[in-house]
Amino acid sequence: MYKRILLKLSGEALLGEQGHGIDGKVLEQYAEEVKLVQQAGVEVAIVIGGGNIFRGVKAATYGMDRVQGDYMGMLATLINSMALQDALEKKGVQTRLQSAIRMEQIAEPFIRRRAVRHLEKGRAVIFGAGTGNPYFTTDTAASLRAIEIEADLILKGTRVDGVYDKDPEKNEDAVMFDKITGDEVLNRRLQVMDLTAFTLCRDNQIPIVVFNMNEKGNLLKVASGEQVGTLVEWDHA
Repeated sequence: MYKRILLKLSGEALLGEQGHGIDGKVLEQYAEEVKLVQQAGVEVAIVIGGGNIFRGVKAATYGMDRVQGDYMGMLATLINSMALQDALEKKGVQTRLQSAIRMEQIAEPFIRRRAVRHLEKGRAVIFGAGTGNPYFTTDTAASLRAIEIEADLILKGTRVDGVYDKDPEKNEDAVMFDKITGDEVLNRRLQVMDLTAFTLCRDNQIPIVVFNMNEKGNLLKVASGEQVGTLVEWDHA
């Protein structure tokens, strides 16, 4: 059983069967999964994307200023974070939302020591607004926060079962890895995280598990150390 994990969720995962916004059923399921892990004694921090509401990179292709678009994307992550916080608290899970952009009416400012204290007291901590800087993804924010709070590993919850040698949604013969080294991920150019996020994990030797978050019970299994999804390990220097 791991002591402290950081769960990275994509904003798109909250779409569920809808074309836009937040699917309440998905939100409730994720909250239940986090509750089970917390009840098992694992400290849980969460970073969630905002792609279901707004994507700064996509907006830039339509002529919007990239920096402006990225800040809008950060605000989108806060909308998702607030929705997840509400779902968790309805399940009886104490939570704290910390934002990289100051917004005192709805979230604490991100303070590393305070975040760690919350985790130690058994509260789920949600980190919103990415890193607070444009040009950085929520994957990078997840890696950065995981390092800062000294998480044992990053759990990347996706809609596929793990890391494959090619896109499983387009190739029926795609093969999934149970374990893979970070160097092999880079050599094969597999899409696990963006390069900045991945490099942060490599430099700080934080393992990553990519797994299907939509499969009930998977989060608890991964947090318990069971073989679920794909484990990305680093060659120790």
